[in-house]
Amino acid sequence: MKYFGVAASDVGIVKKTNQDSVCLKVAQTSDKGQVAMVVMCDGMGGLEKGEFASAYVIETLSAWFEKELPNRLPAYSWDNLSREWIGMVAEMNQKLLDYGKTIHVNLGTTLSAILIIEEKYMIVHVGDSRIYRIQDKLEQLTEDQTFIHREISRGTMTMEQAKLDSRRNMLLQCVGASRVVEPEITFGEVVPNSVFMLCSDGFWHVWEEQELYEALKPESVMEEKESERALIKLVETVKSRNEKDNITVTVLKCMK
Repeated sequence: MKYFGVAASDVGIVKKTNQDSVCLKVAQTSDKGQVAMVVMCDGMGGLEKGEFASAYVIETLSAWFEKELPNRLPAYSWDNLSREWIGMVAEMNQKLLDYGKTIHVNLGTTLSAILIIEEKYMIVHVGDSRIYRIQDKLEQLTEDQTFIHREISRGTMTMEQAKLDSRRNMLLQCVGASRVVEPEITFGEVVPNSVFMLCSDGFWHVWEEQELYEALKPESVMEEKESERALIKLVETVKSRNEKDNITVTVLKCMK
């Protein structure tokens, strides 16, 4: 399998800093073919420290992909990799907690990441950024870890009530602001001619699923420059719909 990816990010129409951070890595290996990793983080915190939190997680995982993953590949197992990522999330969470205490600021970040090796993927997810798979339909692969989503799942709140509720951005956990973080870990098969999309809530809030599918279906994501222009156009559409948050989206195309 071969991969290419593009990303677009914008501070949006209200905020002064962009607290979203994204990482997209594709590497050729000697015996496993191409491997890929995409990470989406949406930071939060006073004094612009949400920007620090999201960038810290991105930098940590980017360094792991470049320096540690090559050592794991010859004898890797998904069980071992998932345990390692759970440990990394716990360590990053504790370091951000400790840093926040020293500067008396609450800070944290969502984390939605996908790692692909030999046509299989692992997703590691904390918060309400999202990962979608696009084939013949748009399929959300992550579950929002929010107060609103929990109440809808319990049947104590309707979708219409949720749209008007002021707590729609209240996270149940995030990296750096939760005493204990328990990431959602899922696995799956990579299908040729499919697309993975990762985005912050500032991107997905304003779209109907069919709109996103038509814009990012596999036959629409054929070439890097063209795809990058398409993402920028989507971000501009989000801004025109009066979204007030930072806006970030990235896609990874999977090809035989």
